[in-house]
Amino acid sequence: MSTLIKNGRIVTADQDYTADIYIERDTITNIGGALPQVADTVIDAKGKYVIPGGIDVHTHMDMPFGGTTSSDDFETGTRAAAFGGTTCLIDFAIQTKGQKIREALDVWWKKGEKATVDYSLHMIVTDLPEAHLEDLNEMVREGLTSFKLFMAYPGVLMVDDATIFRAMKQTAANGALVCMHAENGGVIDLLIQKAIAEGKKAPIYHALTRPTTAEGEAVNRAIALAEMAGAPVYIVHLSSADALEKVSEARDRGIPAFAETCPQYLLLSIEDLDRPNFEGAKYVFTPPLREKWHQDKLWAGLKKNTLQVVSTDHCPFCFKEQKELGRDSFAKIPNGGPGVENRLQLLFHHGVNMKRISLNRWVEIVSTAPAKMFGLYPRKGTISIGSDADLVIWDPNAELTISAHTHHMRVDYSMFEGFKVKGNAEIVLSRGDIVVNKGVWNGKAGRGHFIKRDTFAGAWR
Repeated sequence: MSTLIKNGRIVTADQDYTADIYIERDTITNIGGALPQVADTVIDAKGKYVIPGGIDVHTHMDMPFGGTTSSDDFETGTRAAAFGGTTCLIDFAIQTKGQKIREALDVWWKKGEKATVDYSLHMIVTDLPEAHLEDLNEMVREGLTSFKLFMAYPGVLMVDDATIFRAMKQTAANGALVCMHAENGGVIDLLIQKAIAEGKKAPIYHALTRPTTAEGEAVNRAIALAEMAGAPVYIVHLSSADALEKVSEARDRGIPAFAETCPQYLLLSIEDLDRPNFEGAKYVFTPPLREKWHQDKLWAGLKKNTLQVVSTDHCPFCFKEQKELGRDSFAKIPNGGPGVENRLQLLFHHGVNMKRISLNRWVEIVSTAPAKMFGLYPRKGTISIGSDADLVIWDPNAELTISAHTHHMRVDYSMFEGFKVKGNAEIVLSRGDIVVNKGVWNGKAGRGHFIKRDTFAGAWR
């Protein structure tokens, strides 16, 4: 099968030009002006942008948490992602305490068999005695070249500084990348207990018991541990100016410290947690939403490349039945929110259209930088001969009102309900297959491939 995309304005992280793209089976084989018109499928992209498919490196599909499970599995979650222009995800396999890492991987590989577009996995490490360090090397050989560790959620996911340092020393040697959930979990746990004892149980207290200083302190500590280990570090879902300042200081000293933020931290605020009638529970995720003034700092961080990536931390729980588990206490509300479908739309409208970032920078933060950071580049994250034909025909003039009534995520609310955006994916190709065509789904469960990734050291330049 062959496909010709003609007359499109090709936009990558560093280029912007008009040309045709020729695809054979799942690979881009030619790019140029006025290519031969013979192809099984011809797409006229005149007046549209052609961009590399989005890459979301932080999702939680089919994830057990808080006595329930995130409502999107790999089929529904990857389908929703594709509708929004994302053609590759990196989800998280979770090692529970006492479980072998290999056992955890096997569980998530099974879950991933439903994927409609390509995916990869990070490994969340919760138990790492010295005797099991070789397990990290084995994962790298399997193509899992990043590991996530938690400084929060004591007794469940949190590990101590010695374990973090041990993991970082190992990744310094094997070329993998440690991703850190950076909050001071011990102090936060005490603040939560105090709030509950005082009868402060509404959703707003989720944020008030997780102050920005708890994030800033943990980010600073994570970077210090990485510096001592001689390893790079990647801070996930950075939400505050306090944390951003620590990353900026480290980078100014030449430390390989990297970070992502998410659309919710760029566009929502702590005020959403204070909505009446328990509606604030829809906005309970971690780290929590901050005061509005942090938003401008994060946008500036994206522009200056202090923040390299925007992911979603997509972890949806339905308001009815799931979020409502915490009606009597914010501490029982399942942490997480939906967003995998809306990332490119929101960043295009509020970033490019509002002139906060350039068109090229938009492509960089949603596709190219995550591909480079996590060992997918140049197979994905760019438009070049030999790359996978993961492509999006983007209509910059399409107008959309984001709503749970029309989105494709399997969840009964939208964090961005009523947001009006200009710019949307019209046609989405995954390895040459047209999976979304003007609002019509053509994909199927199981067509997504697990992608073995290169190491951080081998991919990032």
